[in-house]
Amino acid sequence: MADGKKHGVKLAWGTDPLFEPELNAQQNALILALRQWFTPAEVLKMVTYDNAQLLALSGPRTPYEGKLGIVEQGALADLILVSGDPLANLDLIADPAKNFTMIMKDGVIYKGLQR
Repeated sequence: MADGKKHGVKLAWGTDPLFEPELNAQQNALILALRQWFTPAEVLKMVTYDNAQLLALSGPRTPYEGKLGIVEQGALADLILVSGDPLANLDLIADPAKNFTMIMKDGVIYKGLQR
């Protein structure tokens, strides 16, 4: 990881537990382990925007049509509001039940304030 970062290699991050909610704690621990090489901002960018950019490279195989990894009108964006500053304390993402105050996917709020 450190060499890739040093040489400007585009990096993305993923794991199979992503689609198995019961393994969420394990996934979060793996994300937090990235701190040994990256700042919290770099980690968050890697697991969100950079992953979206990688997925976009799959062309016609992508399951999503539209822009990914950005927040703008017409883009496909999932949003999470965190109680606290994950740039100052990345550990906040380790306990989503406690620290994620709102979760929105495809414009639908699944947790938090309802319209």
